[in-house]
Amino acid sequence: MLVPVILSGGSGTRLWPLSRKLLPKQFLPLVSERTMIQETVLRLAGLPDCGAPLLIAGSEQRFLAAEQMRGIGARPARILLEPVGRNTAPAIAAAALVALAEDPSSLLLVLPSDHEIRDVPAFHAAVGLARTAAAAGRLVTFGMLPTSPETGFGYIEAGEPLAGLPGARGIERFVEKPDAATAQRFLDSGSFLWNSGMFLFGAAKFLEELGTHRPAILEAARRAVEGATRDLDFLRLGEAAFAASPAESVDTAVMERTAAGAVVPCELGWSDVGSFEALWALGAKDPQGNVASGDVLLSGSYGCYVRADGRMVAVLGAEDLVIVDTGDALLVATRERAQEVKDVVARLEREKRSEHVSHPRVYRPWGYYESVDAGSRYQVKRLMVKPGEALSLQRHRQRAEHWVVVAGRARVTRDAEVLTVEENQSVFIPLGAKHRLENAGPEDLFLIEVQSGSYFGEDDIERFEDRYNRS
Repeated sequence: MLVPVILSGGSGTRLWPLSRKLLPKQFLPLVSERTMIQETVLRLAGLPDCGAPLLIAGSEQRFLAAEQMRGIGARPARILLEPVGRNTAPAIAAAALVALAEDPSSLLLVLPSDHEIRDVPAFHAAVGLARTAAAAGRLVTFGMLPTSPETGFGYIEAGEPLAGLPGARGIERFVEKPDAATAQRFLDSGSFLWNSGMFLFGAAKFLEELGTHRPAILEAARRAVEGATRDLDFLRLGEAAFAASPAESVDTAVMERTAAGAVVPCELGWSDVGSFEALWALGAKDPQGNVASGDVLLSGSYGCYVRADGRMVAVLGAEDLVIVDTGDALLVATRERAQEVKDVVARLEREKRSEHVSHPRVYRPWGYYESVDAGSRYQVKRLMVKPGEALSLQRHRQRAEHWVVVAGRARVTRDAEVLTVEENQSVFIPLGAKHRLENAGPEDLFLIEVQSGSYFGEDDIERFEDRYNRS
């Protein structure tokens, strides 16, 4: 059985302010109406003997991952939760151990969740070739035929064709991201491929090679799986054991060391969607070469990528710019320097700002909230609660709340009272009162929350009951 392993960690800092720590790029609809992780799972349809996907996600994105799978009717075999990020080798090792317990002969198709593949039939054909090589004991990676001297990708130098394994070649070496002159030499040689970060190998063979070359990672993953705990539909890997693992990529830990490596060269219309330059290249362009999304007005502008998530953005007489407006943050950069956005994120983190952490709209398992206004003694939020969902039974020590229902019907617990609050009605939650908000109707519940007090942080929440097992 082919077991897809979907890697959904990572923060996508080169796509800020679209991508944030709490809502990274793989959970955003960047190149279609569906999110990147949804597209990754949907393109598996039609692969022969392909099982349900095994997702690997961070704890902060667990409900996002589950909700987006429900949104496309997908039922993951497991959602493994990484307590901390330790790069791809420990994560894949944990997935291999889980898959091996179910089926000793399982083959893992390892896919990042934030890639675009335009030619799905070619992808399926490449998986078929890689599957044959993996069944013969090879650890296979997918190499993309380069179309330009790209400096943002790693490269693989392909070796000779492997006898009896159609479409597969040996691997001479892996090369880190080159400078422009080296990338041009690689392109001209015809023997180098872009390293896609996609793999196909037997779970048992991968663990054998990992144990040979990086036994510390294998041991940490084994202890993390043995110490895993169930949490609703999630499997939480043991925190201390997983955190003790060396943080290494699967390339560094295994693929660059093993003698069993192979590469399948392919053309898939592939992009890692790692920058705004990539989004511009993928987007539908007007006659002036502009890519626009949202309420955008362009005049006399050429080669720009403009995205307006909310208010209207007008661009006059600009060339080769990236302009992204998310309401709480505005990015203006030349396309040539758009890769440097990650340096802006690093500066925001050093200065302990919050714009790199979350959008104004923050998703929760019950719905979402978004900031509307704030002052020294007040904060205003807009809440949406999905039908049948409820916030935790909680109280605050440092703020009171006033809720105004603008659409739907709310059931409110306030200490010993249970109240029904209809549209255009309101309820006051005094400081220190135990309270819960539930959607008591068939439609989405919308309300305005006005908080007043001395402190409004999310850590001023004392939970007594929570259906989502949050502490």
